[in-house]
Amino acid sequence: MDIKKDEWAIVLDFLSKGHYGMTRSQPVAQVLGDKYFSLLEVIVREGESLKTGERVYIGDKKRDKIKYISGRIKVEELTTAAKDEVEFAVKEIVQKNPEQFVAFFNDSGSITTRMHQLELLPGIGRKQLWKIIEERQKETFKSFEDIKSRVPLLPDPEKMIIKRIQEEIEEKDRYSLFVLRPKEQTQERRQYQQRDNPES
Repeated sequence: MDIKKDEWAIVLDFLSKGHYGMTRSQPVAQVLGDKYFSLLEVIVREGESLKTGERVYIGDKKRDKIKYISGRIKVEELTTAAKDEVEFAVKEIVQKNPEQFVAFFNDSGSITTRMHQLELLPGIGRKQLWKIIEERQKETFKSFEDIKSRVPLLPDPEKMIIKRIQEEIEEKDRYSLFVLRPKEQTQERRQYQQRDNPES
């Protein structure tokens, strides 16, 4: 089975001496995956320094700055600085990959017989839902601006996506559209641990 895992991440905070609770002092960073929005703590190679907002490689191939991924973390485990950076990181990811999120408006479907995935976006009610479905049946949406121009009274679709992703990162809803579900994360955690050698 193909395990979903982020290959790149955005740095939320860099702690050159590590943090309280670590068994030994070493440089660590808290990062956000730029595809599946995984919150991770990574050990940084000695001599390397990361900047907030920097994009770093965390995939299976040779990593230049990251020594290994120590594991997943929850929002409450983030430093104050990292928490403040989450919104900016999510916004940057959405703005750099608009086609991925516009595709959601074109491809989303029903969750249950009474609920559609689009209704999970903040600001979308039944009228907007049916208008979006009606418009995408005529022609697929090409951009956020295209959505706004064709669906009257719809809040800013880009901001809706950003807000929804933040809510999912904070686990405010049992449904997940963009962030890995907890059961997927458990398997992903094992995958990270298996592929990472702290001595590499």
